[in-house]
Amino acid sequence: MILHVALPSPVADHFDYLPPADAPAPPPGVRVTVDFAGRRLVGVVVGRSEHSDCPPERLKPVLAVLDEAPLLDAALLDLLRRAARYYHHPLGEVLHTALPALLRRGAAADSADVDVWQAAVDDDPAGLDALRRAPRQQEALAALQAHPDGLTTGQLDALLGTTSRPLLQALQGKGLARRRRRPAWPPAPAVAAPATPPALNAEQAAAVQAFATGGEGFRVALLDGVTGSGKTEVYLRLIADQLAAGRQVLVLVPEISLTPQLLRRFAARFPGRTIALHSALGERERLAGWRLAASGAAGVVIGTRSAVFTPLARPGLIVVDEEHDPALKQQEGFRYHARDVALLRAQQLGIPVLLGSATPALESLAHARTDRWQWLRLTQRAGGARPPRLHLVDLRRQALREGLSHTLLTRMREHLAAGRQVLLFLNRRGYAPVMLCHACGATLDCPRCDAHTTYHATRHRLRCHHCGHERPPPAACPACGSEELTVVGLGTQRLEATLGELFPDQPLIRIDRDSMRRKGALGEALAAIGRGEYRIVLGTQMLAKGHDFPGITLVGMIDVDQGLFSTDFRAPERLVQQVMQVSGRAGRGDQPGEVVLQTHRPDHPLLQGLLRRDYGALAEQLLAERECAGWPPHAHLILVRASAHRREPALAFLDAFAELCRAQGADGVELLGPTPAPMERKAGRYRQILLLRAAARGPLHGLLTRVLPAARRLPAARRVRWSVDVDPLELG
Repeated sequence: MILHVALPSPVADHFDYLPPADAPAPPPGVRVTVDFAGRRLVGVVVGRSEHSDCPPERLKPVLAVLDEAPLLDAALLDLLRRAARYYHHPLGEVLHTALPALLRRGAAADSADVDVWQAAVDDDPAGLDALRRAPRQQEALAALQAHPDGLTTGQLDALLGTTSRPLLQALQGKGLARRRRRPAWPPAPAVAAPATPPALNAEQAAAVQAFATGGEGFRVALLDGVTGSGKTEVYLRLIADQLAAGRQVLVLVPEISLTPQLLRRFAARFPGRTIALHSALGERERLAGWRLAASGAAGVVIGTRSAVFTPLARPGLIVVDEEHDPALKQQEGFRYHARDVALLRAQQLGIPVLLGSATPALESLAHARTDRWQWLRLTQRAGGARPPRLHLVDLRRQALREGLSHTLLTRMREHLAAGRQVLLFLNRRGYAPVMLCHACGATLDCPRCDAHTTYHATRHRLRCHHCGHERPPPAACPACGSEELTVVGLGTQRLEATLGELFPDQPLIRIDRDSMRRKGALGEALAAIGRGEYRIVLGTQMLAKGHDFPGITLVGMIDVDQGLFSTDFRAPERLVQQVMQVSGRAGRGDQPGEVVLQTHRPDHPLLQGLLRRDYGALAEQLLAERECAGWPPHAHLILVRASAHRREPALAFLDAFAELCRAQGADGVELLGPTPAPMERKAGRYRQILLLRAAARGPLHGLLTRVLPAARRLPAARRVRWSVDVDPLELG
């Protein structure tokens, strides 16, 4: 018997090993440790056979079998194989992505489990009667009977107000209590008592009914609802139906920043049945949640990108919230898109998938408009809230105070005087994006990237937001020796200082990656904003979507021009989505909202279209432009990237790669490049790209399947770092 073991290696999909001499051959889905080129690695058995291409004398036995039963069932293994084939990525690295970190390092599957105590008798009062002379034991047994899933000693200590271990040992000796191990439930978020679900409006009710009666098996529905239209309530109703039928639901969100508020809302509706999985959790917490999902104990699993690979015992529905968001696409290593993998998984399992967004991706809208997907629309805000009014402020005619126009400042004072909250959006963190010499004009750039460094005043450091390079500002200009160094441009730190001077009596909070580094800080800040403790909220992309703050009635976007001049064909779509998502934070409560967009191009067609708040019309226009130019969804792309410390090796590799494509007969596939990436030098490496474009996926993937084995053997491949990105969202 030969074992096929997938290892975290880019060399091959699997390697052949012999079973251990003293144990039966483990089945697929079980982890093993093996000797791989002198290193001890953890791998996953992905198959068994009677033959190997490797000479028998070179085959080694596995060193240890780590699991008694498969951690990855046949369906999940099949999904991972299909994802590896579609994204042309080694299977071992794909499996590595799907497992929690502790399991990747060989920890026991139950290493995050806890001991719990359960009553060995049901709520039959006979057990309690037997303890009439031991009232403390009687009290402990009653507590265990009231919690059939079991209690840890710590939980029982809190309930009884005393040390419970002697009581539990006495109950165990009498056969009235037993101890077992199970995955640990995470601490429940602090939520109010479950409230009666709000009544659905006509559009929400129609969407719930249409999806619920859409038929059995795999299907895709796009919930296209304006900001504040109550998409989450639609999710909750459909999830409740699945839980009532004994099935589990996987909910994917693009960013951790969306998880705390969403988790509190779900936990209030489904207490004791909801868990979260994301990178901010500790390793033991993540493994415990993974185990709860795999066992079926968790009914609702809310997670970010990699949660799409979470094992589920009884899957019934997959929901992808903010399906348009680029954060659902992994940009390093295994470059998968969680939304697309969710569609693949739902198809494989024969269950429905629901995609939700106020600004759906153009590709998703194209599918919905051709009736390939069910299209559910919510055009009105829930609860009678009105859409905010939008104003364009022409910055060419305005005196500015650190980027703030007179119009915006006036509106802020009006809303604050009325006791309301204000949100300002600036997608540039730090104090200032550029430090330059006043004498000669030289800028202090990153020595490793084609980019300026950002000045962070709180730490008095210059930092590159592309590669992380950091240094203190020099005492004098490196180019001319002048000490007249100044900062140019606006970042969130600088704007925070200005707002503190202009509105000294108004509580202010800044939400960006620098201010929210501490674990739990973001959740605490979002809760405080929701309670109205801060009157001015200054934030970056972390606040752009998904959050519901009823007290915010004014949103100011400091600069909306960044997306108007990009060479990326997706930039107009992202600008429209960003503006509509950020403006959707205003006026979600009883008070009307308004949005101020500051721009130097108020006559731009995209901005004029935004004034009409018609995303559908703008999307139609952008789709027509994509069709004329031959971009997705009217074409399919694969991007090959290469980088090296010098420009020439990266170009040489991509030239050779392109020649391999032509030699294989690239019929129906257009080769664009090689060419420098939009930011050619990053982290000290020169980056080049080669784009493969075709009208259909088949020729594109067929060509890549034929070319990749030869490309890996190219001499130039050993002198560069290179990767393949299927359906890229970034061309850099």
